[in-house]
Amino acid sequence: MAYSKCSCARGYTVMTSEICRIRGSIIMEKQAVYSMTEGSPARLLLKFTVPMLIGNLFQQFYNMVDSIVVGRYVGANALAAVGATGSLNFLLFAMSFGISAGVGVVVSQHFGAGHLDMVEKSIMNGMYLLAAISVVMGIVGIVSARWVLSLLDTPAVILDEAVTYMRVSCAGILAIAAYNGVASVLRALGDSKTPLYFMVAACFVNIGLDLLFVIRFEWSVFGVALATVIAQLVAAIGAFIYALCRISYFRIQKENRPVRKDIILRCFRLGLPIALQNALIAFSCIFLQKVVNGFGENVVAANTALGRIEQLVQQPYNSLGAALTSYTGQNIGAGRIDRVKQGYRACFWSVVVFSIVMLVPCQLLGEQIVGIFVTEPEVIAIGARGLSVTSCFYFFLGMIYVARSVLNGAGDAAFAMMNGLMEVVGRVGFAVPLTKIPFIGVWGIFLTTGLTWALTGIVSMGRYHKGKWEFKGIS
Repeated sequence: MAYSKCSCARGYTVMTSEICRIRGSIIMEKQAVYSMTEGSPARLLLKFTVPMLIGNLFQQFYNMVDSIVVGRYVGANALAAVGATGSLNFLLFAMSFGISAGVGVVVSQHFGAGHLDMVEKSIMNGMYLLAAISVVMGIVGIVSARWVLSLLDTPAVILDEAVTYMRVSCAGILAIAAYNGVASVLRALGDSKTPLYFMVAACFVNIGLDLLFVIRFEWSVFGVALATVIAQLVAAIGAFIYALCRISYFRIQKENRPVRKDIILRCFRLGLPIALQNALIAFSCIFLQKVVNGFGENVVAANTALGRIEQLVQQPYNSLGAALTSYTGQNIGAGRIDRVKQGYRACFWSVVVFSIVMLVPCQLLGEQIVGIFVTEPEVIAIGARGLSVTSCFYFFLGMIYVARSVLNGAGDAAFAMMNGLMEVVGRVGFAVPLTKIPFIGVWGIFLTTGLTWALTGIVSMGRYHKGKWEFKGIS
């Protein structure tokens, strides 16, 4: 009987290609990793998206709990202090988020192509890279916190608490990066459910610690930041132990552990543009935050509450995008361009429907929604009117996620930078001129956000339809 080498069996010799195919299916079934290269694109994306959405909603829920606990039990100034650091923290976390995404793309493409030894090597070397970058960025954030916040004209009344929140958050960047790294790899292998379980656990840990640290111990923003870091650490440890026990690719074979410069460079090459894209988005948000700070602490607090609401609204788009990235990576690896296009179309119509559904409550119930976070009437009024402006642009926000996810999943690194630049052009280009117009004034802040989404969404869709991403992939 003929013998052949089979990549799905890690290079061990097995009998016949049919046995190879069957064994590969058994390996995937036992490990709860899934191929997305066959079957209905819409059904696969929905199956992948729902657990992601639940997990992201839980994550945003405990972020909202942070804001609710601080805003209602400490005060609007404490909420403003938390909000004043949001864009800076996003900037410092951008590199680790980007590298996590890059590692996920590399893993998904090798998995889709059946290069299973390379899956192990990519996981190992990706984690090396992610750990090194996270430590560096954490140190930078801790050291520079007060200087940067002062440079952004953070109101003096909230400066000290903002510095505290930023430093504690940066001290926990390695825990956040570890969870995101493991979760990104699991999703690349088709498993979107496991990250959900640990995110739900982290949510309950975070809520419990929020109540203990802020209400009982009266630790204010320090307690909120510490609770978040501990919760992320719980999620990271839990996800890693699960992956180590259930998925053999995480039990790295000795021969796959050495540093591989080519793999690190590929993870870096795909992750860096995404990281820089996030950094540019963060920079543009920092610029807008500086404009917001100039209108005083009430506007800062209202903008913080609005930001929490928008983060929640974005989660279906974000979850759909994460599903589409893994789906695209696997199908690009398998050479199935037609399936990628089918997935894009399914996601497009999903965005249309959800954007229309969300527009109604945001227009009619703005004050009630913002009132969940704060009690001050002036802050509620500002936030509600801002929500009525930004909600008109939700379709474009959704299409940023959809188009960007296809392009990132395909390895179109050049686009990621373009995407980030469009966010900078929008926020920097619109913010000051609009807020200087007398009959617009402070409302130019919220109009800037919406117009930036529109500009970036149009450019993202244009890049997709040009089709250059079809020629990317494993190199």
